[in-house]
Amino acid sequence: MAAVLALAGCGGEDTGSQGAGLKVQSAYMPQPVTAAMAAGYLVIENDGDAPDTLRSVTSDIAQDVTIHTTSGQTMESAGSADRAIPAHGRLVLESGGMHLMFEKLKRKPKEGETVSVELHFAKSDPVKVEMPVKSATYQPASTKSSASSPFSSSPFSSLSLSFSSSSSSAASSSSHH
Repeated sequence: MAAVLALAGCGGEDTGSQGAGLKVQSAYMPQPVTAAMAAGYLVIENDGDAPDTLRSVTSDIAQDVTIHTTSGQTMESAGSADRAIPAHGRLVLESGGMHLMFEKLKRKPKEGETVSVELHFAKSDPVKVEMPVKSATYQPASTKSSASSPFSSSPFSSLSLSFSSSSSSAASSSSHH
């Protein structure tokens, strides 16, 4: 069911999974700094004619996987309206915005490993995604759906900052807060 997709114009390797009109791309987990929790990021694209909603996420690596949103310095559970994937649209889970929280980790994943997750939707069948574990300071090519502050904070701001450009000098000089 999983397919590997090479994405043109995204500045690097991307793996993708798909089910029905949904495609998951740009999935990754920064290597966690604690043994208790980790964050995860991905983009869900809906090429179909009907909207869908991301209901829940499961993974064999964590007791709980929740969908959170960060606003300023606060983090809260994302409501179902926030998790909507419009027809011919996308849902972006990124540092400084909506993201996955892997809580009560069963083991601490290390850079180079892959974490399996399963996304559950309101209408579509579940989609399995292999999420690579990247370095704690990894900066993906921009997946932003709209412009925002180049220094968006996250609950793991020391792990990953969100930049609107992929400047490696900005990423390396800003990775220690």
